[in-house]
Amino acid sequence: MKTLKVTLKRSLIGRPEKHRRIIQALGLRKINRSVIHKDTPSIRGMIQKTAHLVEVSEATEE
Repeated sequence: MKTLKVTLKRSLIGRPEKHRRIIQALGLRKINRSVIHKDTPSIRGMIQKTAHLVEVSEATEE
C-alpha cells in the first residue's frame, strides 16, 4: 500500500478550530515536522481540507 509523507508548512494561528483538530488528528504538532500515513480515503480527505497548511509527498517504502 502506498504511503504519504505529510508535513505541516503553515502556522495554525488564526485558523478555524476544525482545521486545528484535523491537523492534530493527522499527528502534526510543529511546523516542518512530518508524519507518515497510509494512503486511505479518510487521510486524503483530511489532507484536502487542510491543503493550504500542509505539503504532501509520496514516502519511500521502508
